[in-house]
Amino acid sequence: MARTVKLSRVGTVLADHDYPTSRDRAVSAFDDVTLLLADGEANLGRTLDEMTSDSFASVEELELELYSHLPVAAVGEPGQSEGEG
Repeated sequence: MARTVKLSRVGTVLADHDYPTSRDRAVSAFDDVTLLLADGEANLGRTLDEMTSDSFASVEELELELYSHLPVAAVGEPGQSEGEG
């Protein structure tokens, strides 16, 4: 079943996976996830496949590398907030 998630909420999806994990296992686990980015959307599995690390010790490590891999335009304007109100 395909899933869609805002980039700001991607940690909740990544947390459903067992860690440590390899990049290949993460790619397979998240190939059905569409990330909603500030400048469009991207397949999470394909995005993970483009990253350089071969393994991730924790969800935090994977999320940090994901954010550092994405271009600034995908994340949004510096200082921009989605806000809750």
